[in-house]
Amino acid sequence: MPTLAALLDDARALQERIVEFRRKLHRQPEIGLDLPITRQAILDEIADLGLDITLSERTSAVIAKLTGGKPGPTVILRGDMDALPLKEDTGLPFASEFPGVMHACGHDTHVAMLAGAARLLAGRRDELAGNVVFFFQPGEEGDGGARIVLEEGLLDYPRDSVAGAFALHISTSEHTGVVSLRRGAQLAAADTFRVTVTGRGGHASSPAAANDPIPVACEMVTALQTVMTRRVKAFDPAILTVAHLVAGTTTNVIPATASIEGTIRTLSEDVRTAVHEHLRRVVAGVAAAHDMTAEVDIELGYPVTVNDDAFAERVHTVTTDLLGEHAKWMDQPIMGAEDFSYVLQAYPGAMAFIGACPPDQDTGSVPWNHSNLVVFDEAAFSSGIATHAAVTLDLIGS
Repeated sequence: MPTLAALLDDARALQERIVEFRRKLHRQPEIGLDLPITRQAILDEIADLGLDITLSERTSAVIAKLTGGKPGPTVILRGDMDALPLKEDTGLPFASEFPGVMHACGHDTHVAMLAGAARLLAGRRDELAGNVVFFFQPGEEGDGGARIVLEEGLLDYPRDSVAGAFALHISTSEHTGVVSLRRGAQLAAADTFRVTVTGRGGHASSPAAANDPIPVACEMVTALQTVMTRRVKAFDPAILTVAHLVAGTTTNVIPATASIEGTIRTLSEDVRTAVHEHLRRVVAGVAAAHDMTAEVDIELGYPVTVNDDAFAERVHTVTTDLLGEHAKWMDQPIMGAEDFSYVLQAYPGAMAFIGACPPDQDTGSVPWNHSNLVVFDEAAFSSGIATHAAVTLDLIGS
């Protein structure tokens, strides 16, 4: 196996190329599952690497397989591709050219680092006792691209033939080049709920002749927050956020209906199920107490992103050897959600975060992911490329 210093040197030698590729992607962001420009840019970038390419029919995903010099297990490395519906206000010279679309979560950097890792590892294929699958995935931002690709069977391998699945996610919340992760639950499940309360409309001057659903909906909001602090274990937390309340059309009419909607975020399947039950019970009880009816709809989102404990330990050991004090354990999970969770349900593996806070800014006040002002320090790319490669070589290096 090559020295880790050599891996870092090779990654740094790719820095200029990968920065240029990233900026190309950043200028032309695309949303969702259908990303033809991004897909073609990826295919062009890896065309000379001798990889076996498979294209998803239901999405723009690219699955590129590197066959090692010796037989062995498979490593899956993933980078997501899609952007967000935001107007970019960074002022960067390579800012988005597409109005209202921006790579605000850094997926352009994920693709670039994964392409860099593919180039680095392709140059060392004779050292690999196994295969590497580079999974370029669209539709992470709510469209479940990973789940769809798994349903297509494009990542269908015997479980015992997969040495591990790994992904990196960039963040400005940590200093440049810091790689961090957790054992166990790292990101939350995120579900969406909608409640429609039905009372009886009427004139605002005669509320007793009507049955006003607005105060009842407000009571539900308060009751649900009480449930979250009194019926959910403090050490297995959950967040229920009511983010949208709609009722009425004017000032002197009591409406017949009111609706509330928001998200539920949990870190275990047990609590996830329990919160759903609490929501349905509280809503039904409050509505019944006021002689009203209420309809509850819960839309399941991504499951909890759970890092395999042993794999996370292995990644931490490798990154400590590679990056020294820039390898860290995360103090606590993040309540955002990730559809890499579907891959981690299928195979042992882990997701890690790589810091990219601009050097002239503070991690506590800098714009974070999903901000239209977020700027990622491109100096982090070489560490990300080397991390992908080091984890892979630790698993299947000859």
